[in-house]
Amino acid sequence: MVYPFMTLDDNSEIVHSELLPNNKVKVYIEKPDEKDCFHHLTCYLPTYEIEENFGFSEKDVERYMEIIHSTSHLILEFAKDGGFENAANF
Repeated sequence: MVYPFMTLDDNSEIVHSELLPNNKVKVYIEKPDEKDCFHHLTCYLPTYEIEENFGFSEKDVERYMEIIHSTSHLILEFAKDGGFENAANF
């Protein structure tokens, strides 16, 4: 299952998986691009391991990873609880 998390000011979308059997959460970022259709980045929490980057510059990756680092506690909690809409106290 994939859950929506955040839409950024540059139209990038951040979504995440449920908590996977290996206790990781897959985080996926995509942004529409006129030339390539979509740029995308895949990383895993809690290790912040980037698995794939298509089309994003080093500066873009740095920005997105900063956002992921600052919100990882929420993403991990939401992944356990079935996404933002099912999380308690929100």
